[in-house]
Amino acid sequence: MQLTQEQLEQFERDGYVFIPDLFSAEEIAVMKGEVPALFAQDRPENVRERVSGKVRTNFAAHTYNDVYRKVSRHPRLIGPAQQLLGGPVYIHQFKINGKAAFDGDVWQWHQDYGTWQADDQMPEPRAMNFAVYLDEVNEYNGPLMLIPGSHRKGAIPAAHDLSTTSYPLWVINNDTIRQLVAEGGIVAPKGGPGSALFFHGCIVHGSTSNMSPWDRWVVYVTANRTDNAIRQFKRPEYIAHRDFTPIELESDDCLLTHRRSAAE
Repeated sequence: MQLTQEQLEQFERDGYVFIPDLFSAEEIAVMKGEVPALFAQDRPENVRERVSGKVRTNFAAHTYNDVYRKVSRHPRLIGPAQQLLGGPVYIHQFKINGKAAFDGDVWQWHQDYGTWQADDQMPEPRAMNFAVYLDEVNEYNGPLMLIPGSHRKGAIPAAHDLSTTSYPLWVINNDTIRQLVAEGGIVAPKGGPGSALFFHGCIVHGSTSNMSPWDRWVVYVTANRTDNAIRQFKRPEYIAHRDFTPIELESDDCLLTHRRSAAE
């Protein structure tokens, strides 16, 4: 899959592209069907909310789950990543964020590249994220909020927040956020299961808590150029991967063939 010229221009201008219905209902059922078993496991890859104990983030499922291994190599995700980043890519990070109904906590305003640079010594912001919605994301269940155009500021000074939530994050102060929003506004791309959001590693984003009765499960995959591999390995390998092998694509129907094979 390749993005259109209009989508490429939007990504350059705004720092993100939203694509409704990138994956079918059947494909999402395959992905979502794996999540309860993944979240139920007692392993370090499952980071839990401080109060409720529910899974906040499951890391690296693609290394031990066959469905998510296929997702990490899916041409509808990796094709645009190669196109936008201009070369071969590897998976820097893979996670399933589970913002549970009533209990899902906030993600503070931040840039992902701020963390990759500070914690992993990623040389340049030549990495990007793609998100796949496993549930409907609406205005009530803590949608991801983006500040359009903020990626053009490059790496913004941030402070290491170790106390607000159960996951440490390099966060941007309120005065800077106020200025960025005055310039670019805020968007919160919403859509049904199967929608996808591609966004730049330097775009400023965050999300509120989930007070609604609806879960909000989203798969997030970070692709990095192979010639931009990280230089520091202080975080666990399941958070910041050290296999810089270029991704080999699966077939476009890999999730459907997996389902058929499992049924046989």
